[in-house]
Amino acid sequence: MLMNKTTDPILTIFTPAYNRAHTLPRTYESLCRQSCKAFIWLVVDDGSTDNTAALVREWQSRDNGFEIQYIYKENGGMHTAHNVAYANIHTELNTCIDSDDMLAGGAVEKILNRWAEVRDRGYAGLVGLDADFSGNVIGKGFPANMEETTLSGYYAAGGAGDKKLVYRTDVINAYPEYPVFDGEKYVSLAYKYLLIDQDYKLAVLDDVLCNVEYQPDGSSNNMFRQYLKNPKGFAFWRVVKMQHPESFKRLVMDCIHYCSSSQISGNRNYIKESPRKLLTVLCTPAGWALTAFINKKVGLLR
Repeated sequence: MLMNKTTDPILTIFTPAYNRAHTLPRTYESLCRQSCKAFIWLVVDDGSTDNTAALVREWQSRDNGFEIQYIYKENGGMHTAHNVAYANIHTELNTCIDSDDMLAGGAVEKILNRWAEVRDRGYAGLVGLDADFSGNVIGKGFPANMEETTLSGYYAAGGAGDKKLVYRTDVINAYPEYPVFDGEKYVSLAYKYLLIDQDYKLAVLDDVLCNVEYQPDGSSNNMFRQYLKNPKGFAFWRVVKMQHPESFKRLVMDCIHYCSSSQISGNRNYIKESPRKLLTVLCTPAGWALTAFINKKVGLLR
């Protein structure tokens, strides 16, 4: 099933962008190369100070074969850009392509064809593969003959690496927005995905949908600094994970991280606020040790 540009799109591809005018053109060009143009591209500009806006406006003036939408917002971090995107998407499906990544050849056609096969089976959406620019799959692929999974279930069973997620918009918007903490700009995007995992599965699309590159100044390469700058956001995520533990070992690790982030943020009520109070007491010394380790790592990176 090859949908063309005259068909009302059921897919929005959204791209959060912050000062990525030097990489955004390759994202745009990868969309222009798609065999199927039945999609909307939504760029959420997270307060860029470069020429991102001018670039997108120029692309909007072209006959691309697909609609380009642009929203500017004050800088607040990736998760706030996702909040804005979800609030402005009206198609049945959505997926995020970062501003330094490229949509793989034929990806839109593959997404729409797979969705046509499983649309009536109650899935939250699709999960596909990411690869680097040389085509090497990030982490691990899917086990042979896997038809469905949850994202957390995939990782718990030994899966690894970022995956490309395509969600039903009604499902993603049925769960709370990413919270915003004063003075912080990071909350794990996995928050929503974990909540969705409690109620839905994803249909597997065993193919590369996105080619990715991790920028030196991107969040993936700055996690230690992020940890110190956004302790409330990290503590929030650990609370959610402790409420939905994958295993006892993972629960203990999350509790240690919760203690560390709470200590960094100066939250003296973290034991009272923990969903696992006794374990939090026991993990507090390890939390202090982790905080010291993180501070040392960040010091070495300066």
